[in-house]
Amino acid sequence: MRGEGRAQRALTTKGEGRNGGSGDAPEPRGSAPSGPRLTIGARGSVARPGCYPQNLFLRMRLLLLAPLSLCLLLAVGTSAQKLPTRDEGLFQMQVRDKALFHDSSVVPDGAEISGYLFRDTPKRYYFVVEEDNTPLSMTVTPCDAPLEWKLTLQELPEESSGESSGEPEPLDQQKQQQATADEGTELFAYKGNDVESYMAVNSPSGLYQLEILSTEKDSSFKVYATTTPESDQPYPELPFDPRVDVTSMGRTTVTLAWKPTPTGSRMKQPVQYCVVVNKEHNFKSLCAVEAKISADDAFMVAPKPGLDFSPFDFSHFGFPSENDLSKGRSFANNKPFGNKVSRYYATKQKADIQKMCIGNKNIFTVADLKPDTQYYFDVFAVNTVTNTSTAYVGTFARTKEEAKQKTVELKDGKVSDVFIKRKGSKFLRFAPVSSHQKVTFYVHSCLDAVQIQVRRDGKLLLSQNVEGVRQFQLRGKAKAKYLVRLRGSRKGASMLKVLATTRPNKQPFPSLPEDTRIKAFDKLRTCTSVTVAWLGTQERNKFCVYRREVDDSYSEEHRRREQNQCTGPETRKKSEKVLCKYFHSPNLQKAVTTETIKGLEPGKSYLLDVYVVGHGGHSVKYQSKLVKTRKFC
Repeated sequence: MRGEGRAQRALTTKGEGRNGGSGDAPEPRGSAPSGPRLTIGARGSVARPGCYPQNLFLRMRLLLLAPLSLCLLLAVGTSAQKLPTRDEGLFQMQVRDKALFHDSSVVPDGAEISGYLFRDTPKRYYFVVEEDNTPLSMTVTPCDAPLEWKLTLQELPEESSGESSGEPEPLDQQKQQQATADEGTELFAYKGNDVESYMAVNSPSGLYQLEILSTEKDSSFKVYATTTPESDQPYPELPFDPRVDVTSMGRTTVTLAWKPTPTGSRMKQPVQYCVVVNKEHNFKSLCAVEAKISADDAFMVAPKPGLDFSPFDFSHFGFPSENDLSKGRSFANNKPFGNKVSRYYATKQKADIQKMCIGNKNIFTVADLKPDTQYYFDVFAVNTVTNTSTAYVGTFARTKEEAKQKTVELKDGKVSDVFIKRKGSKFLRFAPVSSHQKVTFYVHSCLDAVQIQVRRDGKLLLSQNVEGVRQFQLRGKAKAKYLVRLRGSRKGASMLKVLATTRPNKQPFPSLPEDTRIKAFDKLRTCTSVTVAWLGTQERNKFCVYRREVDDSYSEEHRRREQNQCTGPETRKKSEKVLCKYFHSPNLQKAVTTETIKGLEPGKSYLLDVYVVGHGGHSVKYQSKLVKTRKFC
C-alpha cells in the first residue's frame, strides 16, 4: 500500500516552512558589468557578467534546456558586447549526452503523468525543488510489470573559480566534476510491482532524478510528484480499515462491502468506486487493470522510440507547446472517466476480467458468476476530476456449489414424467439388470426444445437438442450404467416423457412424420364446416380430432402458449371430440389424410387438435390449428 516502505522520513515539526533555504541574492539591477566575459562552467552552465544564473530554479532550467538557453543568452549578449571565444571541445563534451535533453522528461509539481518503457531501456525523469527545507513526495505506479526505480539528488553546477580571470577550468577537472554530478546522491531505490512512494519532510533544493527500468517486458507506469503533499492529497485517502469484505455469497452472486473513503465525505471531493472481478489474482492499481483488459483501453499506447516527449517538457519552463509536435507521438492521457459520471457503467471486457464503476455507493452485488468458482475482487476509489485512484485491500471468495439434485431412476420399459424449471436441469439414471446389446432412449419434449446428454460409465455418448418425439439407439455394454442429463429451455419450464429400454421392439410412442402441422383449405371453408389435412406414417396409428370454440381475440400467441404435446385426449371434454380413425400408407409420398369438420356455426373461430395414439396408449398432439368459418354463404 501507498506509504509503506518509504525510505526517508525527516522527523521535523509541521510548522517548519519552505522558505528556510539560503538562496543566492539577486544582483542589484543597476550594477555595472565587470567586463565582456562569457564563461562555460561545469556541466554546461553558462555564466555571463551581469546576468549570472544565481537563482537556483533558473540554473536548473538552464541545465535541462542548456542548448536553447545558451542560444538565448548569446543572442542577448551579442547585441551589446563582443563575446570571447570558447573551448569548442570542452563545450561539446559538456552537451554530448543528447539523452539528457531529448529522451528525458520533467515531472510537473502536483500532476500525475503517464509513461511507457521499452524492455531493458531505462528512462529518466527530473523534478525541481527550488528551496531548502521543502517537503517532497514522489509516487511511482507500475501498470504492466514490476519496475526498478531509484531517486537521486543531482548536484547543481557552480560558477567556476576562473570567472574573474575569464579562464575556463581545465578539461580534466571539468570531466571529473561532471562524472560526480551524473552519479548524484541516491535517496531511494525500489524493485517490484507495488505502488511505492518516497517522502521527506525537509528536502534540500536541487534537481532530483528519477530513473525507471523494466526488465520483464514493455510496460506503462504513472509518476506523481509534489512539494505540497499535505495540501495536494492527489490520491483518495483510504479509511482506517481498507479491507473489502464479502457479506453474502451464493452460487452465482457475491455481495461486497467496504468503508467509504474520507476524501468524499470530509474533503468534499468527487469520488466514485470501481469494482474489478477476475479469476487470476488481485490487482494493486487501476492502471494495471486497464492494461490487463485491453491494450486499446490502457492508459497510453506504446510510443514510437525517440518521440516520447512529455507535454510538460516546454510548457513547464514557460515555452508554448506546439500542437503539431504531438502528431505521431504518444502522450499521457489524463482525462477523467467522463464529463458526466454515471451511477453505473462497465468497460469493454475480456472474458476473464470485469470492471464496473458504480458511483459512490459502498455495497455492491456481483452477479452472473459461475458456481463453485474462485474469484478475486478489488475495489478502487477514483477521484473523477483528476482520475487518480487508490486500491483497497482486495479479497477473494469461492461461489457455492450447485445444489445436488436427486437422480431419478429409470425402469426398463416404463415411461417417466419429468418437469424441469426454466434454465434448470435434471439427472436420470438407467442401470439395466441383464446383459444387453442395445439401449434405446425415447424422449418426448412436450413444450420447447431441451438438451439431452447421455453418458455411459462417465463417457459422453450423446449430446443433442430434442423437440417433439425423438428416439436414440446406443450400443450396449455389460454391466454398464447410463447417466442422462436434461437441460431445460431458457424460455420457460419444460415437461418431458422419457423411456429407456433394452427391448426396442416394443415402442411406447407412436411414430410421427417430420411435419406435424395441420393444413386448412380456405377455398373449402363454408359457414358450417372446414376441411383440414395432416401427414401420417407407414405405421398404422389411431388419429383423434377435437375442436374447441374460442373468442375472436384468440391469437396465435395464445395457441403457442397452450401448445403441450404431452396432453392426451383424456384431458378433453367429450363434447369437443369430432372423430377417431386409423390411417397409414406404405408410400410416404401419399401418407396424407383429410377430414371435413361439420356442425360449426357461421363466423366463429375454432381451435382444432389432432392426436396420434401409439400401441402403448401414449399419445402425441400435432400442432394446433386456428380456423374460422365464413360469416356469409
